[in-house]
Amino acid sequence: MQSASRQLRGQERVITANRQTSWAFADAFVAEDDALHWARDRAREAGLPSVSPGTGSALRLLAATVDAKAVAEIGTGTGVSGIYLLQGMRPDGVLTTVDLEPERQQFAREAFRAAGFAGNRARFIPGGALDVLPRLADGGYDLVFCDGDRTESLDYLAESLRLLRPGGLVCFEGVFADGRTVDSAAQPAEVLRVRELLRAVRESSVLLPALLPVGDGLLCAVRRG
Repeated sequence: MQSASRQLRGQERVITANRQTSWAFADAFVAEDDALHWARDRAREAGLPSVSPGTGSALRLLAATVDAKAVAEIGTGTGVSGIYLLQGMRPDGVLTTVDLEPERQQFAREAFRAAGFAGNRARFIPGGALDVLPRLADGGYDLVFCDGDRTESLDYLAESLRLLRPGGLVCFEGVFADGRTVDSAAQPAEVLRVRELLRAVRESSVLLPALLPVGDGLLCAVRRG
């Protein structure tokens, strides 16, 4: 048994030796449709980042796993992540999405429509997340997706804990910060804040966390009952 175990570990090292290639393969595993390509094009034209296909498909899977009917999204962008979330949600589910820029939300409306979603499937709220989130219902959400200002990450976490039902999920995009999160060199305040977020989620007694190596890092956690 020990010999077989050592052999298996050796095989695993061979299989995963080129992790970057493996991650690139995983990120491109799910094909994107015309609506997603359109939304991505609008994001590139506006100079906005958007979630990778791997991150999007992970969000879709998580939304489906919790049978999400109500999802809150911080950072609408041009609708890339919103399409993935809606694809995973229940057919009667509603996405509440918040963004500082109403112009971006108009692009997202068009993208959602092109993806085949009825207008009542999304509620668009323009404004700052920390102004909007306190107005949302306690325990009324199955999933909260955070893709906003990294310096506000800990505040998003606090609001998410209030918004989520027991068993609900909170997800943070971009926690690798292009490799800067684990870089020992001096880092800006937003990266230091992400490190604080990672510690807070990992050490929380009410969250069960996982850090997924998709896109630029997707931190997820389930709110315990």
